[in-house]
Amino acid sequence: MSTTAVPPAKTTKPEAAAAFARGLEGVIAGESAICSVEQGKLIYRGYEIHDLAANATFEQVAFLLLEGHRPSDAELQRFKAEVVAERPLHPAVTAFIESAGGWLASGRAVPMDVLRTAVSILGHLDPDAQDNSVPANLRKSKRLLAKIPTIIGHMQNVIDGKAIIGREHGGDPALDHAANLLFLMTGAKPTREYARVIDVSLILYAEHDFNASTFTSRCIAGTLSDMHGAVCGGIAALKGSLHGGANEMAMEMLKEIMRDVGEKAIGTKAVDDWMQRAFDTKRKLMGFGHRVYKNGDHRAPILHKLGRGIAATDSKNPGGHPALKWFELGEQVQKIMLDKKNIHPNVDFPCGLTYYTMGIPVPQYTPIFVASRITGWCAHICEQHANNRLIRPLSLYTGPTETKWNG
Repeated sequence: MSTTAVPPAKTTKPEAAAAFARGLEGVIAGESAICSVEQGKLIYRGYEIHDLAANATFEQVAFLLLEGHRPSDAELQRFKAEVVAERPLHPAVTAFIESAGGWLASGRAVPMDVLRTAVSILGHLDPDAQDNSVPANLRKSKRLLAKIPTIIGHMQNVIDGKAIIGREHGGDPALDHAANLLFLMTGAKPTREYARVIDVSLILYAEHDFNASTFTSRCIAGTLSDMHGAVCGGIAALKGSLHGGANEMAMEMLKEIMRDVGEKAIGTKAVDDWMQRAFDTKRKLMGFGHRVYKNGDHRAPILHKLGRGIAATDSKNPGGHPALKWFELGEQVQKIMLDKKNIHPNVDFPCGLTYYTMGIPVPQYTPIFVASRITGWCAHICEQHANNRLIRPLSLYTGPTETKWNG
């Protein structure tokens, strides 16, 4: 006797409405083998974030996310050589970046806008642009991983009014990924300590499940659009202050507190009073809280410790105050938030402090986030294309009742 499988009943709209979750909070929207975001841990393809931050390099993590397993020494060397070879930009992309200087200076554009457009131009130039096959997607992933730091570096050179650094080779082929990013921006070879801090920050930001920008990328990929288009959507989503832009806004908030209360007031009631005024006016304080983590972001203390270590050895930073003062202020703000609101910092808070201490311009914080998260986005785009279903949720209609046009 044969049997026929009965397909599961479709959920009706009233049934779906009963499970409505604003902002899709708590809703499982798909399956993924890439990352698990949990209350107690953050896992990339089976490896926990503290383990990776302590023992891996960003290139190893990028390989893990894109190729799906921990690389052997030979595989890592092959991967690094492939990425280094793809660092240089096509002259059309460099010309666009140079032409954007006026927009950046006038405020009509910000670095994330320029980065998004530069990636879009890359899509016109990539020979695999319209090919969504697994091999083509992997090749495009490596090209984007390689070229985004070059875009950021060239853009900072234009902002600073300096000659383009590393135009021919996309930086220094002898430098690792994180160190080359800093070299492209400044023209100076970073210290081992600075290179390691940036490397770890890239590891921490590389992947984070179905966050807003990744979900955006997957929605775009789910229509069978191309990787460059999906990444442009991810950049646009990450730009927002409630997502990737939070690290910039967190630092701007700390700079405002420092201006208002002064360096000598750190550790005093003046900072508490500033925070209380922010609470009373219901001001949103960036760099705190997380949609998933309710007991603290696992990544935040890792970066805070590394950043504080850098600050403790640097006598001054671009803010004109002893670098450690910024961390002392940040720690006081964190304590107030925890004591009065029971809200922990997320990774964006120590990121702002750490990058500022290292002299990285605030408007480049979120582009550097892209230089990391491109690995997660591309891994998810590849996964979506390989096992696709169009992402199409329902909505609850709250408009007027049905009315006759000629009634």
